[in-house]
Amino acid sequence: MTAEPLLRPTRIYVEPAAAELPRGRAVLARFPDAERVEVASHWQIPELHGDEANVRRWVRIKREALVLGVKKSLSARPNGRSAHFIAPSTANGCAMACAYCYVPRRKGYSNPITVFANIDQITGYLARHVRRQGTMTSPDQVDDAAWVYDIGENSDCAVDALVSDNVRDLVELFGSLPTAKASFATKHVNRDLLTWDPKGRTRVRFSLMPERTAKLLDIRTSPVADRLAALDDFVAAGYEVHVNLSPVVVHDGWLEDWRELLVSLGDATTPATRAQLAAEIIMLTHNRALHEVNLGWHPKAEELLWRPDLQEGKRSEGGGVNVRYRAGLKRRLLDELLDLVAEHAPYLRVRYAF
Repeated sequence: MTAEPLLRPTRIYVEPAAAELPRGRAVLARFPDAERVEVASHWQIPELHGDEANVRRWVRIKREALVLGVKKSLSARPNGRSAHFIAPSTANGCAMACAYCYVPRRKGYSNPITVFANIDQITGYLARHVRRQGTMTSPDQVDDAAWVYDIGENSDCAVDALVSDNVRDLVELFGSLPTAKASFATKHVNRDLLTWDPKGRTRVRFSLMPERTAKLLDIRTSPVADRLAALDDFVAAGYEVHVNLSPVVVHDGWLEDWRELLVSLGDATTPATRAQLAAEIIMLTHNRALHEVNLGWHPKAEELLWRPDLQEGKRSEGGGVNVRYRAGLKRRLLDELLDLVAEHAPYLRVRYAF
């Protein structure tokens, strides 16, 4: 039985200005059989965004719909945890459907990929922003010597590369910038990236969680075993490779599952990979509105994600109601996982954990 493709666009929603740009024309040419629907704004497509009747079609929409737009506002926001700056997005949305994902909330939870065609404006802005920073003089937990820009806050760049050359353009840009690095997290193993030349200036952060949990929560992603098998290859291709242990979801047997994963991480990697490996650890934060959506298409996931017995509410900066593990409990759970890392992956430098 052949697996359904991750992407098979049959309809592309197009802003006219995007279709006039070279990158927009290239995206349309990549999917010549797809129906084209002109839209005034990539933000306002009711049949994709915000329609609760779509809840049972989330995955189909992600596979079959694509949006082509123009990024209007360009800014690099300070970050300080995973990166120094969040770069302007060259895409948002995703073809994958992780049950805990925070990315879709602004556009409606299905949120297929929107690719931005004005890549030259974005790369030009980034090059100027990097030059203004000068040379980084004080090492910090983000990096020892380079300003790090997260290029995939609102999407998965390894999947975006299936749609356009935007990500390749960014990797090539940072390969030419000796004072900066690109960075993105991914759950998709796209081996086409191995043919690029990142020159050590792009950090790929492979997100990992125990396979038993991933099978329930990481919908449409590459299997965890495939992600582990890719680590050495990406290092050999010239990428800096880190791992995200996230989200950490607590359930019966969770620590044993993480122990097995940490052992597998060591078994899957060479000394050269382990020597440059670092990790971010992020405990689960969930969202009340997403919980309600998930109940309509994937209620089994909510048995792990929605745990009132362990969680407390937290109002997000955007006004949404999030839940996270209770403060004192979260600290204890995190310490238990850090103890496992120290025991089973002592080579793994934890850049931050929260």
